[in-house]
Amino acid sequence: MKKQSIAIIYIFLLLIGAIASLYKEPIAAGSTQQPVVIPDEAIRLRILANSDSEADQALKRKVRDEVNAEITVWVEELTSIEEARQLIQSRLPEIEAIVQRVLEEEKVDQTFKVNFNNVNFPTKIYGNYIYPAGDYEAILITLGKGNGANWWCVLFPPLCFLDFSNSEAVQAQETEEKKTSAAKTNETLSSLITNEEEKEEKAEVKFFLVEWFTSLFA
Repeated sequence: MKKQSIAIIYIFLLLIGAIASLYKEPIAAGSTQQPVVIPDEAIRLRILANSDSEADQALKRKVRDEVNAEITVWVEELTSIEEARQLIQSRLPEIEAIVQRVLEEEKVDQTFKVNFNNVNFPTKIYGNYIYPAGDYEAILITLGKGNGANWWCVLFPPLCFLDFSNSEAVQAQETEEKKTSAAKTNETLSSLITNEEEKEEKAEVKFFLVEWFTSLFA
């Protein structure tokens, strides 16, 4: 009789544990977003187009691609801002040669200037960060009159895979946020449906376990 009582108590504890596990809430893993932060010590590249005409903007992008491709190779293994500063300063003639070559290839008769100094930048929003207007160390390439929309990125540390001056960066994030929001909505709806199904299943299991446990004492 004593052994039977111990067995019943043991089964009872197992039933409690089983029921408790059915009602245990899952732990959701949170996601973290890491916006890009421009370091205090950074060297930028800014290119001003002659105007906002389609041709001038296309020329600006062509210059951007050629100059950026070359400088990225120069700075990819540098570890200090001072090294980057000295290297860029010494290679300004090469940057001028690249711009001149692009103009000749595109058959554009346009003046240009290449300077490496403190350059004025407007306020820019990128992702969750606001980069305030101010004077920042940069290579400034001015094409023609320099009255067109500008393009800029961070040369050192290498961040030129991000287009900080183009609003597409912000728009892309907004699009992604909309997609994420829609996905969360669908996930919530699915979760509600799943929760209702789980409640029904848990109620059935609970009823079965109680009936079975009660039958032990019948």
